Amino acid sequence: MEKRLEQLPQLAKDKYNENRKFFRRLKKKPPRQLDYIMQELHEEEFSRTDCLDCANCCKTTGPLFTDTDIVRISKFLKMKPQQFTDTYLRIDEDNDYVLQQVPCEFLGADNKCLIYEVRPKACREYPHTDRKKIYQIGNLTVKNTAICPAAFNIVEEMKKRLPV
Repeated sequence: MEKRLEQLPQLAKDKYNENRKFFRRLKKKPPRQLDYIMQELHEEEFSRTDCLDCANCCKTTGPLFTDTDIVRISKFLKMKPQQFTDTYLRIDEDNDYVLQQVPCEFLGADNKCLIYEVRPKACREYPHTDRKKIYQIGNLTVKNTAICPAAFNIVEEMKKRLPV
């Protein structure tokens, strides 16, 4: 897995233009069965992929934290929301709450999330490859191919299966 993670940014970079064109075409004319196909591709990939072997998303990027996430996580940690925010988060250039640093402070040495039961919505949904109307988040999906090996594999399989 480590070697694959080292190669992933370059593989994604090599496929970047091809993937952007694919998602532009997909957005113009999404196939009728797209949501069904994406669910199938997602399930197939994650039957082979164990995120605990990788955790690259937690090591290299941070999620957005919604106000609801902040309240839920701070309660779990027995902190006041403002204390949680001051301790772990910052406001980014888009005015969103994000982690002050990566890797995520809640990532254990065994790649398990220490707040898994209450993790942010963005973490629960990552890499967003089973999302309905995936063509609406093409740019994000292409970006995720450089971080998540499963997302990379799903996009490669999409290009084989979808006649766009």
